[in-house]
Amino acid sequence: MKFRIALLPLATAVLLLSAGAAEARDQLRIVGSSTVFPFSTAVAEQFGKTTSFKTPVVESTGSGGGLKLFCSGVGTRTPDITNSSRRIKASEIAKCADHGVTEIVEVKIGFDGIVLANSKASPRYTLTKEQIYRALAKQVPVDGKLVDNPYRKWSDLDASLPGVKIEVLGPPPTSGTRDAFVELAMEGGAKQIPMLSELKATDKQAFKAVAHTIREDGAYIEAGENDNLIVQKLEANPNALGVFGFSFLDQNADKIQGSRVGGVEPTFENIASGEYGVSRSLFFYVKKAHVGVVPGIQEYVAEFTSERAAGDEGYLADKGLIPLPAAERSLVRNSAGGLSLLSSN
Repeated sequence: MKFRIALLPLATAVLLLSAGAAEARDQLRIVGSSTVFPFSTAVAEQFGKTTSFKTPVVESTGSGGGLKLFCSGVGTRTPDITNSSRRIKASEIAKCADHGVTEIVEVKIGFDGIVLANSKASPRYTLTKEQIYRALAKQVPVDGKLVDNPYRKWSDLDASLPGVKIEVLGPPPTSGTRDAFVELAMEGGAKQIPMLSELKATDKQAFKAVAHTIREDGAYIEAGENDNLIVQKLEANPNALGVFGFSFLDQNADKIQGSRVGGVEPTFENIASGEYGVSRSLFFYVKKAHVGVVPGIQEYVAEFTSERAAGDEGYLADKGLIPLPAAERSLVRNSAGGLSLLSSN
């Protein structure tokens, strides 16, 4: 009996490897969010320098794209970890389970703000959530009726705003940044309009469709998952605004500036305190079935959740990550270190 029990982990590993590839991988593969990408890359580089493990391969695929790859199955042809700028959805957990990915470890790493930024060659914008909604929604209320968005210039919304056409570069639907922007900024703005607030009370699905659907007439331009590319385009077009995570604003503060939302500027301190109203939590997810098969997974998790990385004075704060409160960091570190599974699993 002891002999048979001892063979079980080995048998599981053999099945996993044969299902994934002819040979075991000796290097972590990480996919997912473009927002989490610079943090994950920094940890991967530090991990490669300070341990005997190879530097992990990190790809920026977007949160939705990363979770799709992560949930595609178990085996060395699939990613070990996926980064996400939003929490995994119940539908994604179900898809994971359909493909045999039934043990998922969630690791919350910190906070990030979503910014609407523009070139420093132009004035800084001060916007309300309602103005953001009215500028970018496919349909908006006018005279008590929902109509196709009639606003062409920012000054059409408010005479105090610049008289330039509405042109916003942002991420595609697969992006967690887009999901969070729509939920926090656009839906937040829609709720401030009495007609839509009443709609939410009577028909939540209809409200969500109105609040979450972005216009498709050229005012919003999908610029892919590469946030650095959006920054470059803002430099080339001083009239445009871009939507991306605070970390990219922080890293390019010499070129671009974040719009004030509700009178609050997107700064490290304002996001950490919760005063800036367009902020969200960041995560990564670990495929527990790969632990012990692909080397270095637990050690990578330990590095990412360590104080030297994710603490108040950690190297990820220098990259723009807003750290979790100390007590929560400790809880996350213990949970992640023990590979605790998602409670919904």
